[in-house]
Amino acid sequence: MKMKRLLALTMAIIMLMVAFSGCAPANSQPDVITDFTVTDMAGRQVTIPGEIKSIATFGSVGVLNAFVELMGSGDLLCNQMPARFTKSDKWKMQYEFAPQIKDAPLLANSNDELLLEEVLKLQPDLCITMTKETAEQLGENGIPYIYLEWKQTEDVKAAVNLMGEILKKEDIAEDYLAYFDSMVQEASDLTAKLTDEDKKTVLYGNVTNLTQPHVIAEWWIDVAGGISVTNDGKTTGQSREYTQEELLLWDPDIIIVTERDMIDKIKEDKLYTDVTAVKAGSIYYIPTVAHTWGNRTVEQPLTVFWTLNKLYPELVSDNMLAEKVSYFYSHFFKYDLTPQQISEIIE
Repeated sequence: MKMKRLLALTMAIIMLMVAFSGCAPANSQPDVITDFTVTDMAGRQVTIPGEIKSIATFGSVGVLNAFVELMGSGDLLCNQMPARFTKSDKWKMQYEFAPQIKDAPLLANSNDELLLEEVLKLQPDLCITMTKETAEQLGENGIPYIYLEWKQTEDVKAAVNLMGEILKKEDIAEDYLAYFDSMVQEASDLTAKLTDEDKKTVLYGNVTNLTQPHVIAEWWIDVAGGISVTNDGKTTGQSREYTQEELLLWDPDIIIVTERDMIDKIKEDKLYTDVTAVKAGSIYYIPTVAHTWGNRTVEQPLTVFWTLNKLYPELVSDNMLAEKVSYFYSHFFKYDLTPQQISEIIE
């Protein structure tokens, strides 16, 4: 009997020990944040800090900031925009997406020349640029940087994937790429029944100095069901110049400009009085939110639908456009636009 009691007591003690050991915290090691390597768009192997607390952008900062903001990481941006971006309120939304940059140090002058002492003083965890000269200067001074390249429309996908990898937000990158393709497909479906005779001709750019600032416009005008008058299939650079004589010969149905004051300048210029777009009052200012929508920007899907709204309002209504604009910035940038802000964008 004593033996049975002793055995029962022993078993009870063992069971209690097992139970309490299950409640005890495991002696696991804390997660170690380690550096990792990525390949940038210049083919360079770049070591990325395991934890990024600050990112500086150089050159086309509107484009570059938007890549970071798209990932919901605008709070990592650590430098003010150069003077050419701050001389007007055109890029005011950058201070909404990343308020801290308003009081941040300038790291480049008005000519986009690197202020090296300021960069070394700030010591950002990572720098991003699309300018080869800046990249070389950063590299020569041992400053870690990522080089992004965007020449063709599809380059945005590679750049977004790279930023997703760098910021450990691959899921957001994947989500954006699916969104991009779905928006392009939706636009294609909407314009599928347009004949060549139905399609409106479009001139995009700076009519004051007679330039089409970026060849990517040829892509979004086409996807929106328009015919770009500057798309001669011969342009090899990133921009296209033209003459007043060519503009008059093209006689576009729609003119889209990069600066708001160009609208009045075109209307007041007697040379353009008989241009179809001028006679119809079909001159529009392309929005600038994170960046100018008509140039390279992650906002390009919205550019397509904004253009569709201006060319064929019967296909894309103001309400439909407003919903798409609201969704994009709320979903990706984590910023909820007010009705007034949306109205200013889609006007």
